[in-house]
Amino acid sequence: MKNKRIAVRVGAAALTALCLTAGVALASGVGTESDPLITLSYLNTTATPAILEQVDGKVEAYEQQLVDKLNTAIQAYSERMDQAVTKQEGQQHNASYAVVTLKKDQVLNMDIGCEVMLRIGTAVCVAPSSPGLINTTEGTTLNNEKNLVTNHLYMATITGRAIRATANTTKVLVRGGYTVT
Repeated sequence: MKNKRIAVRVGAAALTALCLTAGVALASGVGTESDPLITLSYLNTTATPAILEQVDGKVEAYEQQLVDKLNTAIQAYSERMDQAVTKQEGQQHNASYAVVTLKKDQVLNMDIGCEVMLRIGTAVCVAPSSPGLINTTEGTTLNNEKNLVTNHLYMATITGRAIRATANTTKVLVRGGYTVT
């Protein structure tokens, strides 16, 4: 009987301790609005989709900023290239020969080192001083207003050298930098 009394007392003390612990837990506010308990279903159906939606929105906004910057940079580059092409319009810088057709009185202005060979028609040297062009075929010089010889190779060794077509159609082979005016 004494064992039953002790068992009842221990049981009553354990029950009292359990009730006190539950009361303290309820009083501390666990699971209230200020300290909510979160369930796995709430995380899966509400919290995670909301967080992912916010992240997607920020990523899309940042991506649009990057696309706008890239488009601006491409537009600026395109404008610079268009200006460079416009500036270089009519100029050629070739390592190989190009066939150029000139009409009467058109002038082919030659950069230093430019080579020209008259193939069809007639043309004259245009130079403000002597020597005009170097006839590399013969090793001689060609002065201002002198006729080019067909199939002879001429080179400009000084700036301001050119040839002017004197026939209705003149064809020349050109290697190097030049402009046609």
